[in-house]
Amino acid sequence: MSQTAPAPAPHRARSGGFALAVIGIAIAGLVGLGVVAYLASALGVSTLVVGSVVALVPLVGVLLAIRWVDRWEPEPVGALWFAFLWGAAVSVAIALIVDLGVQLTMAFATGAAADEAVQAVVQAPLVEELAKGVGVLLIYAFSRAHFDGPIDGLVYAATVAAGFAFTENILYFGVALIEGGGEELGATFVIRGIFSPFAHVLFTAFTGIMIGVGARRGGGAGVVGWFLIGLLGATLLHALWNGSAVFATDAIGVYFTVQVPIFIAAVLLTAWLRREEVRVTRRRLGEYAAAGWLSAGEVDMLATPSGRRRAKAWAVAQAPPRTVAMRRLIRDATHLAFTRQKLASGQGGARAVADEQALLASISATRRELLH
Repeated sequence: MSQTAPAPAPHRARSGGFALAVIGIAIAGLVGLGVVAYLASALGVSTLVVGSVVALVPLVGVLLAIRWVDRWEPEPVGALWFAFLWGAAVSVAIALIVDLGVQLTMAFATGAAADEAVQAVVQAPLVEELAKGVGVLLIYAFSRAHFDGPIDGLVYAATVAAGFAFTENILYFGVALIEGGGEELGATFVIRGIFSPFAHVLFTAFTGIMIGVGARRGGGAGVVGWFLIGLLGATLLHALWNGSAVFATDAIGVYFTVQVPIFIAAVLLTAWLRREEVRVTRRRLGEYAAAGWLSAGEVDMLATPSGRRRAKAWAVAQAPPRTVAMRRLIRDATHLAFTRQKLASGQGGARAVADEQALLASISATRRELLH
């Protein structure tokens, strides 16, 4: 490969977000221990174990779907762990505390329990979406280098929501087992684990996508406005979903006329956003090819799904295999493309320039490793 400028020093800027991720994970983990203790006292240890095992089934499916969406530009593992634990522990704790506060307030004020329909259609959407959305906003605040646009927001929001749904399912499955045995547990699993495993993901994804739009459009304090727009959309969508279940006289009909179309629309939007990621990667890497940093063949290899498959197959066939280096090259090239996107739109400043230079150096070093 020819270069029109000397390669910069081969160093890679490290994000201070790593230490913050560790701290965040530790705090969320401690909150998680409290949630586990609450569930154990409310359900019993044996019921908690059964509920957890059953709840793993829809969780695995949701996480695999998130992994598919995140394949093009994978997010840092630490940030994803924080997202999951925030949803599974902190968001749940907030929802439980608010619910307890509402119940106590209603008991002292009126002597009656809170209306279940109001809780489902108003309280739950407001509290749960705010609790989950704040987690996504925190990830943006402390990991901006890895929060490039709507797909990143979707991935983080979906991971937060997956954690929340996992803990919520444990509670629902446990209560069903206690109240109605295996038959009630099976019915609840069909509803929550088969018919609507992506419900929370759909709601919170709206918030994440809007934060991603704000990040793509300039970031900074303006992201808070986009967050509020996303939060409003997520809350309304959550309220619509719950309301259609609470007030419907024909639950099956509502499922296929309201909930399934919402899910299909979300899938189509996700597919479109992924194609946009591919388009941005190819266009921005093409600019480096025009400057002599990459060849046209390398752009095709690094910026198209088919090119990446061929590159990985080539790496596996080498002796010894060069899979790790090829994955690093693809990862760095993708990050380079989105760093360039920031610079082209007037964002990132000196930090983005430093990232660009470090990524170019890393790509040059990895190429030499692959070829020799």
